Amino acid sequence: MENDLTAAYDRSRELHRRHGRTYYLATRLLPAWKRRHVHALYGFTRFADEIVDRTEDLPPAERAAKLDEWASRFLAGLHGEPVDDPLLPAVLHTIAVFDLDRDDFASFLRSMAMDLTVTSYRTYDDLLDYMEGSAAVIGTMMLPILGSQDPAAAREPARQLGFAFQLTNFIRDVAEDLDRGRTYLPDEDLAKFNVSRDDLLAARAAGRTTGKIRELIEYEVTRAQAHYAAAAPGIPLLSPASQACMRTAYALYGGILDEVAAQDYDVFVRRALVPQRRRMSVAARALLTRTGTPVLVPGPAPAP
Repeated sequence: MENDLTAAYDRSRELHRRHGRTYYLATRLLPAWKRRHVHALYGFTRFADEIVDRTEDLPPAERAAKLDEWASRFLAGLHGEPVDDPLLPAVLHTIAVFDLDRDDFASFLRSMAMDLTVTSYRTYDDLLDYMEGSAAVIGTMMLPILGSQDPAAAREPARQLGFAFQLTNFIRDVAEDLDRGRTYLPDEDLAKFNVSRDDLLAARAAGRTTGKIRELIEYEVTRAQAHYAAAAPGIPLLSPASQACMRTAYALYGGILDEVAAQDYDVFVRRALVPQRRRMSVAARALLTRTGTPVLVPGPAPAP
């Protein structure tokens, strides 16, 4: 049993290392005993995402069945039943160690199921409803692992950081999501800038954007920055051993928006990436920052 648990944690770490480079770098700044639990959460969320996004050649019903079958194994494990799975023992152990809220995991699985049938969102409130399960609950899952001197005060900033990170991904990955038949930028925002889905597809095909799409992307960047601003007060509330990690993740994900702006909000010309030299510099600076220091908020910060 112990060998199965160790193997599950190792598998989770490998998924994190391979697919979440920015976040993985940040977790290197955590104490080892915390790090494995963060890997377990990442592995769980990543594997569910893989079921949804890497099985597109299968009929929708079969994809849904795969997600349901895996979710059922997870839920059985939550109820103490033996679980025959190479990954799930790690997250089940992490949930037990920190007594994580089971409702957060149900909310996450609900959002993953939405990705099987929902291809666009009419309003930002609709998108927030999706991101509540796919992003905000990740923040609240993480909070007990990171630790905080004031968990109640840190909870909403943790949720906001989940929103900020995911909206950053949606902005960066417009082209990839189009390839999967999805748009996460709300329909009302597209209409606001007179952008259609066909316009986005044309820009994807051309490998470059247009003026009105640039304006749309700039608007979404500003919206994401508002979530970063709302998240910033929570980082100094974390336990001292966790602050360098989250300062690094905060700065590097925010840095993706800087890269989008630097390429004139053209998300089709290339995938925005933070250069390796800057990544190392950010991590080093976070390690040298005194705990409790307020976080520098990126860009303007109107309400989301």
